[in-house]
Amino acid sequence: MQLRDKRAVITGAASGLGEAIALGFAAQGARLWLIDRDAEGLRRMALACTQTGLEVGTSVADLATAEQPEQAIEQALAGLGGIDILVNSAGIAGQGSCLELTIEQWDQMLAIDLRSVFLCCRQALPAMIAQRWGWIINIASQLGIKGAPELSYYAAAKAGVIGFSKSLALEVVQHNVLVNVIAPGPVETPMLGDISAGWKAAKAAELPLGRFGRPEELVPSAVLLASEPGGNLYLGQMLGPNLGDVMP
Repeated sequence: MQLRDKRAVITGAASGLGEAIALGFAAQGARLWLIDRDAEGLRRMALACTQTGLEVGTSVADLATAEQPEQAIEQALAGLGGIDILVNSAGIAGQGSCLELTIEQWDQMLAIDLRSVFLCCRQALPAMIAQRWGWIINIASQLGIKGAPELSYYAAAKAGVIGFSKSLALEVVQHNVLVNVIAPGPVETPMLGDISAGWKAAKAAELPLGRFGRPEELVPSAVLLASEPGGNLYLGQMLGPNLGDVMP
């Protein structure tokens, strides 16, 4: 029970990696507030997490907007009485060459995958700073380091998450708030439904491990960064459970 009674907020919690982290944190004793635009998925996840007897609250929010991320964090602060851990896991993927992308596609990708990270962090930080304790874990991607054909806007957003997180880590460490990043390789989640079978097959063939990851295989990295003493010495770091795709 490494996270017993910690107040954890997870965005994108209704599916994929966010779902796996929510279940993993529940198993470790955290009190949860789950955020997603999928109301039915949130209800399902809240029920699953409460099987451990924990407190679970939810906010239905469209993180592509400028207002709803902040509103959801305010609801979490009120519902939990504060925030100890924030995991920004919400994201979308898409596929298309730079010449094919529309401004609307570009803006939506950055709004969800990058701007929502900024907005949720900005809204949660005053409470973390006041209590002089907080852990922020932002989910990026190894493609934010190496890029990929037909995924330029996704890679750009994730590179932004990495740079933002490292900079924020230096801004808030004096308040005992630690910011880190998990940059996974490809993981079998519903988000990959927007990527062609040909692209996925070619990518799997490139990976030294020869396969995509599973969401539950990423949970130990999140628990490590969120726990004490496990995460105590991580600051502005990027954990890379990427199946050998990037070896920095």
